[in-house]
Amino acid sequence: MAAASAVTDAWRSWNGPARLHGIDLARALAVFGMLAAHLLTIDEDLTLSDPSSWVDLVNGRSSILFAILAGVSIALMSGGRMPHHGERLRVSRRRLAVRAVALWMIGVLLTATGVPIYVILQAYGILFLLALPLLALSVRVLWAIAASVAILMPWVLPFLDALPIWTGESGETLFLFTGWAYPFPLWIAFVTAGIALGRTDLRSATNQVTILAGGVAAVVIGSVLAIVASAGGMSSPGTYGEAVFAGEAHSGGLVEVISSGGFAVAIIGACLLLCRTPLTWLVTPLRAVGSMPLTAYVGQVLVWAVVALGVFDDTTDLGAFRDLGLFWWFCLGAVVFCTLWAVLRGQGPLERGLAFVSRRLVPGWSLDPADRVYP
Repeated sequence: MAAASAVTDAWRSWNGPARLHGIDLARALAVFGMLAAHLLTIDEDLTLSDPSSWVDLVNGRSSILFAILAGVSIALMSGGRMPHHGERLRVSRRRLAVRAVALWMIGVLLTATGVPIYVILQAYGILFLLALPLLALSVRVLWAIAASVAILMPWVLPFLDALPIWTGESGETLFLFTGWAYPFPLWIAFVTAGIALGRTDLRSATNQVTILAGGVAAVVIGSVLAIVASAGGMSSPGTYGEAVFAGEAHSGGLVEVISSGGFAVAIIGACLLLCRTPLTWLVTPLRAVGSMPLTAYVGQVLVWAVVALGVFDDTTDLGAFRDLGLFWWFCLGAVVFCTLWAVLRGQGPLERGLAFVSRRLVPGWSLDPADRVYP
């Protein structure tokens, strides 16, 4: 009887009325997209008329989706549509700060494995800290901040990238410790946009359609901007304008920020709409992965390190590891593990650990663990 009750509680924890299935699905797509970007060789730029190039969709866009969803999670954890105030807000901020430090430390440890990827968790830790003052702001102000940073920072980022602090061994260490592959002065725009999304009624069909349409509109605007910049000579090779208007993955240019940010928002809207239908049960295994994105992300890096050490006695050879062709096996392993864990235990192991540490260090209000809204 106790075992059956535990399984029932576990099931409710990621399928109960407080849980947004579409957000979990979008998180799963972000996790698998980043895995694809790591493990698949992407030789061609995206061309809609060439299906073989479509794998380039994951390049850069998955990590931006991950960042926006982090903002959504921050919003949900701090009250969703009704932001926490007073003592409850102070508790939420302190707990978020604890999570930020923990994520940064996990990121540093993953980087120490030598696996040749730019771990996003150090940037996450910094972004979570930068998000602390944003928790009490209105949706309108949040969107204004997100848009302002997204438009202004691509003009500043080339100068920040050129600073001498990034040179030499100490510069490389600073780059890794700050997660500068995902530069926080710009990427706070994505997190802020996610908080704004999380402050709206994500269960409303009207809002879900608006989110999808808004994301598609941003993709179109970014594409038009790329054409105009190219035709007007504003993005000529080797110029400052090339960096400002860049659209390549991880470039931090205006075209990438607007287009890839819009793509991520559109994915969130589409996932929310899909999960309004019975198809939500068809994608249950994917939602299980999305209910524990930190576990899935950290797990893939650790498995990569173990396999690479066992096969090559070296974790740093990206080409050799990709040649093993393990992408689909990694995906299958993540689905099987996360589904079994979610069915039997509910909250993911690392998510459960973060929640325990943050609540232990910052006592205060707590949710029923079987009716949670944050991973």
